Amino acid sequence: MDEVVTHEHDVVVIGAGGAGLRAAIEASAAGVSVAMICKSMLGKAHTVMAEGGAAAALANNDPRDSWQTHFRDTMKGGMYLGDWRMAQIHAQQAPDRIRELEQWGAVFDRTPKGMTSQRNFGGHTYPRLAHIGDATGLEMIRTLQQRGIHMGMDVFMEFTVRRLFKADGRISGCFAYDRNDGSLHVFKAKSIVLATGGITRCWEVCSGSWEYTGEGHALAYWAGAEMGDMEFVQFHPTGMIWPPSVKGILVTEGVRGEGGVLRNSEGRRFMFDYIPERYADEFADTEEEALAWVDEVISGELTTHRRPPELLTRDVVAKAINSEGDAGRASEHGGVYLDISWRDPEQVMRKLPGMHHQFKELAAVDITEQPMEVGPTAHYVMGGVRVDPYSQETSIPGLYAAGEVATGMHGANRLGGNSLTDLIVFGRIAGEQAAEAANDMDHFAGIAQSEIGDVVAETLTPLQREGGENPAQVVGDLREMMQHKAGIIRSGNLLLEAIDDLDSLEERADATSPGGGRTYNPGWHQALELSAMIDVSRMCALAAHRREESRGAHTRADFPETDDSHWGRVTSVISIGEDGSMDIGYASYPAIPEELRTLLDTDDPHEED
Repeated sequence: MDEVVTHEHDVVVIGAGGAGLRAAIEASAAGVSVAMICKSMLGKAHTVMAEGGAAAALANNDPRDSWQTHFRDTMKGGMYLGDWRMAQIHAQQAPDRIRELEQWGAVFDRTPKGMTSQRNFGGHTYPRLAHIGDATGLEMIRTLQQRGIHMGMDVFMEFTVRRLFKADGRISGCFAYDRNDGSLHVFKAKSIVLATGGITRCWEVCSGSWEYTGEGHALAYWAGAEMGDMEFVQFHPTGMIWPPSVKGILVTEGVRGEGGVLRNSEGRRFMFDYIPERYADEFADTEEEALAWVDEVISGELTTHRRPPELLTRDVVAKAINSEGDAGRASEHGGVYLDISWRDPEQVMRKLPGMHHQFKELAAVDITEQPMEVGPTAHYVMGGVRVDPYSQETSIPGLYAAGEVATGMHGANRLGGNSLTDLIVFGRIAGEQAAEAANDMDHFAGIAQSEIGDVVAETLTPLQREGGENPAQVVGDLREMMQHKAGIIRSGNLLLEAIDDLDSLEERADATSPGGGRTYNPGWHQALELSAMIDVSRMCALAAHRREESRGAHTRADFPETDDSHWGRVTSVISIGEDGSMDIGYASYPAIPEELRTLLDTDDPHEED
């Protein structure tokens, strides 16, 4: 067997984004030894691509805000399918996590009184997103990384984890390889925190960076953890669509939060036509009222008018844009126009410097003078590893998960800005609980040599194959298929086709030949990533086919209505069967207590019959 280097750490954190860094900081503070394994370079995590802000009810820009309103907005935005316990914890703890970042050196934008400034975002009743221009994620990663590297943790950059090990049903370690030189490594651990982010590279048009191939989801699934709500994939309404080389790159919701308006090819502001009944009382139904709200925001006054419909939840706006295209009213390159040029250029440059630079450099568009062309892009998965809401432990003892790789809080649709505070609220809890569990153990469990040999052979096998396809071709075909058959609008027939296609793609993936050796070989990395991409795509297609309704980010053309009588309380649960098959079942969260239920709308499906 090839030489395998063995490491021992009390807690291993897989992923170095906001959740992973926050977990590693908390675990290190508890005095345990911590290893952080990241697929990319430290500081390059996908969190840096989150631009608009981090949602927390600080009530700095509007004293009417509260954790109760934040809780209500999160549950309503998720179509009441989320775990109310996680939504409550998040809403209550998010303000302290933002204040903590400030204490650690994060430089948030300020109000005239010197308080953390907050901006409006879709689905949030009040201005709630603490921000640093439109580069909030970058500042958060900078702050967390600066804090983390002084905590004594060991960092393993450009490593990919291929398998989780268990001993007597409990997590015992993981196997990884170095993407630079191909060296092989086993990490013994008393507990592991998964913080690997999302899966959106499985779609052709996405805002995700190259790391987002779903390996964290797959690792947990292969180890036997329960997965939940994998049918719910959020298509952010505004991604760049032209030129083709930048298609899918995110256009922050902050543009709409600062007054950006959406127009179709006829110049018509179309979102007034798509206000759902459940939001009718909260959103303006005329341009005059929408403009009056923006004027109040710009002048720093408390808003008395209803919000513009551009600030509806992401699922609503994305489907509206898609509908405009289907009706023949798309922009020149197949999207719609997002216009912020009506505002003062200096204000746009101050509030949205990243967007101005992005469009100037990538699309030769000056957003202070011209509208942007935008369209939906696969952005976030609400589904993931099922966790205990109070500890973040998965169904496998000793394995914890936090951030996008975990499911629960967001339900059928995530509100913008909730992701960044999700990372730091639940990353902290996962790190704390993982360290506590590690401290209770006085030894490292053994890892069978036969298991190590199996995963080493599996990892090196692609390099020994000859005459097969280039793995990049299979990846491209997979992403194109998921875009067309499991995209923003689904149907039963197409989802069944997708499941069959995935079986064929799996056969092709098993025969790919990347060529070359183990040193600096991206083809080898892609050949290995395919197994995860195929399984997480299969989870999505299977769960989407079974859920015969439309809810939040999941839309079935053949079942266009939301069916609360059957689907209103159930979440999908996927696990691996004893024979290796993918099994699906359903579960419900506990009933919401009366004091929280009164915060929600009267049509809440969790309400007792």
